[in-house]
Amino acid sequence: MITRRLSAALLAGAIAAPVSALPITAQAAEYVIDTEGQHAFVEWRINHLGFSWLYGRFNDFEGSFEYEDGAIEDASVDVTIDMASLDSNHAERDKHLREADFFHVKEYPEATFKSTGIESTDDGFVITGDLTMRGVTKEIEIEAEKVGEGEDPWGGYRAGFHGTTTLTLKDFGIDYDLGPAATTAEVTLSVEGVRQ
Repeated sequence: MITRRLSAALLAGAIAAPVSALPITAQAAEYVIDTEGQHAFVEWRINHLGFSWLYGRFNDFEGSFEYEDGAIEDASVDVTIDMASLDSNHAERDKHLREADFFHVKEYPEATFKSTGIESTDDGFVITGDLTMRGVTKEIEIEAEKVGEGEDPWGGYRAGFHGTTTLTLKDFGIDYDLGPAATTAEVTLSVEGVRQ
């Protein structure tokens, strides 16, 4: 009888315990990538005939990421790129790159990346995710690092990250002959997000 009364008392106490006494799992905060303030960049480079490097960028893109300090494995990122905003600082070349030989922007105006997992490494972390470009979806890996985070001068809170990946052009249906040294493109992402 005593045991039964004790068990009942413990159960009643547990039910009556305030919610604040229960363990709370930290929830990742959402950050919107600051493209309006030009604090985020998607840049690329490709070898030109084995002689030099050709550089370019995408001027228009948007995205967000969810992140909590100390829990990078639970973070996520989602980015959409306006492929027509491609800019290699040469109008005629950019026109060709937007055509069917390359990005076929009329048919595929956007490229998207959505993370599926993040794993910590000695040098930072690796973001795995699905890149959809030119109508093809491929899993890619981005080697990344946190640059910094903290309060900004305008009363907000920001976090910044930097990452690189290498894309094989044929994987996305781009088979234009630029020579054996130009089968891949190196992509750099530098993003600064504002916590919502």
